[in-house]
Amino acid sequence: KADNAQYIWHPMAHPGAMKKTTPDIIAKGEGCWIWDVDGHKMLDGVGGLWACNLGHSNKVVKDAIVAQMDELPFYNVFRGTTHVRAIELSKRLVQMMQPEDVATVMFSNGGSDAVEGALKVARQYWKLKGQADRFKFISLRQGYHGVHFGGMSVNGNTNFRRAYEPLLPGCFHIDTPWAYHNPYTDDPIRLGQICAELLEREIVFQGPDTVAAFIAEPVQGAGGVIVPPPNYWPLVRQICDKYGVLLIADEVVTAFGRLGQMFGTSVVGMEPDLMTIAKGLTSAYIPLSGSIVSEKIWNVLRDGSEKYGAFGHGYTYSAHPIAAACALKTLEIVERDDYVGMAAKQGRLLHQLLQTHFADHPLVGEIRGQGLIGAVELVADRDKPEAFDPSLKIAPRVAKRSMELGVITRALPAADTVAFSPPFIVTDSELETMVKTVRKAVDEIAKEIGRM
Repeated sequence: KADNAQYIWHPMAHPGAMKKTTPDIIAKGEGCWIWDVDGHKMLDGVGGLWACNLGHSNKVVKDAIVAQMDELPFYNVFRGTTHVRAIELSKRLVQMMQPEDVATVMFSNGGSDAVEGALKVARQYWKLKGQADRFKFISLRQGYHGVHFGGMSVNGNTNFRRAYEPLLPGCFHIDTPWAYHNPYTDDPIRLGQICAELLEREIVFQGPDTVAAFIAEPVQGAGGVIVPPPNYWPLVRQICDKYGVLLIADEVVTAFGRLGQMFGTSVVGMEPDLMTIAKGLTSAYIPLSGSIVSEKIWNVLRDGSEKYGAFGHGYTYSAHPIAAACALKTLEIVERDDYVGMAAKQGRLLHQLLQTHFADHPLVGEIRGQGLIGAVELVADRDKPEAFDPSLKIAPRVAKRSMELGVITRALPAADTVAFSPPFIVTDSELETMVKTVRKAVDEIAKEIGRM
């Protein structure tokens, strides 16, 4: 524990905080449970980080990884070389995404990489189309798109941007269709119309011939688990078509069943030109991600002018054979055993339990989610709604107490929100334990601040 504070720089944390806080060092995982080095057993209510869809230590996946290590531990896919697993995985993914007009996939290592690749594809596409002025990106406030400079620039949360400005020029943000927090209307359908109109107004203001793409998540994850109204994405697709703007779906969290269908775009009717995938692709056992390219874009990149040369993007570990073998086995299990149906079923139970145990709580302003993602927003006043003073750190305190009680959940930076995204294999009793435990933690924090 002392070495952790001295030698590891943790992501998304102030270095000084790690010296002051005793870490919970995870030593073992099995199914939906993890154990720390002190033997403390915890239910993993966040699936590692929206990612471990098959649960921990799936033997079939582990065996596939070992077999690939015995056959070919590593080779790259740069230019004149490739390997069997990369070919098999790219074919499987493209075929899975038909009839969505998908042509090819470019592999990388994590979600941030995949976003960076998609942004670069969009810019090069327009250059090859003879419209080099189309370099701007529009995205949603509260959106999260990773930590590279491109992804940070289109991120819609100030916390991820402020320390690194100035960021990529040409990135602009519009209001997200957040029913619980918006200044426009209480009618979700009207909100969908208004927020789609905001996109159109921004495109027109910037000049349609300068806008390359609009990027967003089907359902926003780290930004607060924000589910758009059902009319929003179909309207957005119409607007993008009207002005020739590409639509990029960031499916790093939502792809491969998290929302109750194989792809989140299908759930919300998004119809993208480019997609990003990661997390559930390998159930997080090995890092792997991809930028998915439609036929419309691929035809231009493949047959376009030689002026811009090869696509200047890729990594030493792109389509790493071990990662590709892991993904192939993960996808086989997900399809063969109907893990997507499992996620949909358990998602319905999760939302029932959240309503049962939190709807009456004086600190809970809203319960929201889609599929096997849920969230509870904690507020100082349910009627307004009025947020807590950020210095109170209500959601982080709930998450910390939940961990002590034996459940891992996640405090999101947006609006004191506690999020749930357990593995797809979570049982009914485990879901009930998870929700009841977090309710107990919320009660205890409410008493600490004199609200119960």
